[in-house]
Amino acid sequence: MNRRSIVLLALVLVALGALTVPGESQAPIKIGVIEPLSGPVAASGNYVRMGAEIARDWLNAKGGIGGRKIDLLIEDNKSDPKEAASAAEKLIVRDKVPAIMGAWGSSMTLAAMPKLEEYGVPMVVETSSAASITKRGNPWIFRISPPSEMEALGLAQYVDKLGVKRVDFLAVNTDWGRGSITAFGDMLKKKGAAVGVAEFMEQSATDMNAQITKIKATGGDTLFLTTAVEQITLVMKQAQEQRLTRKVVTTGGSSSPTQLIKQAGAAAEGSYHIVFFMPWFPEAMPDGKLAKAFVDEWAKRGHPFEGLTEGFRGHDGIATIAEAIRVAGKDDPKAVQEALWKVSLMGVNGPIKFEKDGPAGKESGQSKPSIFVVQIRDGKVALPDFLAKK
Repeated sequence: MNRRSIVLLALVLVALGALTVPGESQAPIKIGVIEPLSGPVAASGNYVRMGAEIARDWLNAKGGIGGRKIDLLIEDNKSDPKEAASAAEKLIVRDKVPAIMGAWGSSMTLAAMPKLEEYGVPMVVETSSAASITKRGNPWIFRISPPSEMEALGLAQYVDKLGVKRVDFLAVNTDWGRGSITAFGDMLKKKGAAVGVAEFMEQSATDMNAQITKIKATGGDTLFLTTAVEQITLVMKQAQEQRLTRKVVTTGGSSSPTQLIKQAGAAAEGSYHIVFFMPWFPEAMPDGKLAKAFVDEWAKRGHPFEGLTEGFRGHDGIATIAEAIRVAGKDDPKAVQEALWKVSLMGVNGPIKFEKDGPAGKESGQSKPSIFVVQIRDGKVALPDFLAKK
């Protein structure tokens, strides 16, 4: 090969190399997702995944972030805290994601948190409500779901109208369930209600008759129930069989009232539910147009309507991370963490903006989400009489 050929070949290689640089800069932005896609609470986890995919597709349809498409790297925590910790490490070490959304259950999120601090990667918590998540002192945690204390305070204004005088509790035996009983118990005591028994059930339990028998013997007027929709259905059916006559109030926003109507039937009649999205009345949400668009897109994809009260969480979690990456100007974990403090956007639930929570110098971020109460009445989801417009 003569000198001129060598020079030409070198120029061609340089030109080709230059052409690949923009391609590299346009590599997709990876966002990690950890949800229970199998196990006892798989339905809820998959609904969150569906909502996350809608957010991804909407963002990509608008050009992604700085012209880069978003890829979701989704891991199944199998409703198991150990699996959640492993999934977090896998996403961080193998996939090098700049941020993660997860991990539905409080016990699963708490198990993943040490990995976030070890490697320095932020997580947006879309569902978990245990107070310890933001009180523990992990500066890589940013929660958009309400802790149980915030949820209880949101309900406090309605306690008198609900006619709660003597209350018992039945909750899943996890950080979420235990934290919920503490938060709602404290609030109800301050409101002058008498607090009776607190019964627990394992996450995979299907027979709650023994707990219901103990609750029935207290003579209370209200049962606060904290678990996912699958167990709520079983509890309501078994309570009906035992002729337990109580007002039932579910907490945590994972009751899926539409699914309860289908699966529990008359056993769910009259029950009250704390929710964080009202797909039955999207116009009543803080941004009615966005809420309606999400409900319509969900239906267009053939997803079950009952999943909407979980699915919105996935949308808002991914939208929050995407906005932080946009504000940061790069998909670097530390830059994204710093940018999350500057995020201010409207989600399906409502405004998302983080305030500091936890020990000084190691604060986590906590948003203040919108909280609503609905009732199952005449086989339909309705606003309670004390909230319905006259």
